[in-house]
Amino acid sequence: MRLTRFTDLALRVLMRLAVEDAELPTTREVAATMEVPYTHTAKVVARLQHLGLVEARRGRGGGLALTAAGRAASVGGVVRELEGTGDVVECEGATPCPLRGACVLRGALRRAQEAFFAALDPLTVDELVAAPTGPLLLGIAGAARGPAGKPAP
Repeated sequence: MRLTRFTDLALRVLMRLAVEDAELPTTREVAATMEVPYTHTAKVVARLQHLGLVEARRGRGGGLALTAAGRAASVGGVVRELEGTGDVVECEGATPCPLRGACVLRGALRRAQEAFFAALDPLTVDELVAAPTGPLLLGIAGAARGPAGKPAP
C-alpha cells in the first residue's frame, strides 16, 4: 500500500507541530520547513483542523498548534481517516473485473490493508517525534525560520 501525498504531508505537519513548544509556526512556515507548496499545506491544515488535531490561531502571536487529541492520536487512525478504507483495487467500477465473483485476491488485499493500519494503530503522533526525529525536526524548523525567529528568505 502506498500513502497519498496528502496523508504523507499531514503526518509530517503533525510531527512538525508536535516538536514546537515555544513559537507557533504559521502554515507558510510549516510549508517552507517541509519544502512543499503553501497551497497543499493549507489544505492539509484545514483537514487536520476539521479532525480536531490542529488548532489555528489568528492574529499577532497566532499560528498552528497541535491539540491534545492531536498529540495522542493513533497514527493508524489518522491514516485511516485520511486514506479511507476503500478497496486497494477497484473490482466494480466502470469496467468491472470479470473475476470479482470468485476472486480470492480482493479479500487478501483487504486483510493486508487492515494489517497495514493495525501496525500503525499503537503508534501516537507524540511517539513519532521521539529522538532522533524530534531534534532533527527542531533543527530543520530553526533553519527555516532563520535568525531572530523570522522566516528565512
